[in-house]
Amino acid sequence: MARTWFITGTSRGFGREWAEAALERGDRVAATARDVSSLDALVETYGERVLPLPLDVTDRGAVVAALARAYENFGRLDVIVNNAGYGQFGMIEEVSEEEARLQIETNLFGALWVTQAALPYLRESGGGNIIQVSSIGGISAFPNIGIYNASKWALEGFSQSLAQEVALFGVKVTLVEPGGFSTDWGGASAKHATRLGEYDKVREIAAEGRRKRVSNPGDPRATRTAILKIVDAENPPLRVFFGEAPLGIATADYESRLASWREWQPLAIEAQG
Repeated sequence: MARTWFITGTSRGFGREWAEAALERGDRVAATARDVSSLDALVETYGERVLPLPLDVTDRGAVVAALARAYENFGRLDVIVNNAGYGQFGMIEEVSEEEARLQIETNLFGALWVTQAALPYLRESGGGNIIQVSSIGGISAFPNIGIYNASKWALEGFSQSLAQEVALFGVKVTLVEPGGFSTDWGGASAKHATRLGEYDKVREIAAEGRRKRVSNPGDPRATRTAILKIVDAENPPLRVFFGEAPLGIATADYESRLASWREWQPLAIEAQG
């Protein structure tokens, strides 16, 4: 049976790749983008199996309307992909209030609004998949993208709770946590705070660290098969890495955390009273 997908941010990157993967195998896709003209090629190729929808995920009313339009058009929704988002670069001291709020509004609240609007349809159909596009930066953190890390850590938190809340309805939640890929996440899609000269040395160190993390970027096209395996799995994972590097980063990070927690456990016990 063909599935119906609702994917945010399908103009490029993972969203575009996954939309094409779903369509190529005969599924249907409600594809959203800020600039709906970027979806013309999908419509030309796949016709009525694509529903192009203009959407700014920070507009909750527009999100609700887009989900309703997709359901009205296709009659059901099976796979929800929260992919829309971007990277905000800047040291914590450098990021303006406007930049911080927009990062959280897009990466966190955008995913929250879509998730909330989609759940009644998924519950009605007796199940489905919610794919939350997180990042290795959603479980670890790096200098010069702290507010981006904050948005993804928050996404991870509410999604882990969500998975427990909706399991009885047959709804499955998966956090996809990519490492570095050959997308424009750090290029045209990124936003940059005004720099403070005091952080120039820190910025150099951060840039070198990022070069090492993405020295062998993944191929976005290779994620097509991977995402299909997740939505087709009887028991998909709550969390899954995309790319080779994240496991090593996460292992080192969590080993360090555990060592610190254990070292300070006597103080933790003392603090309990």
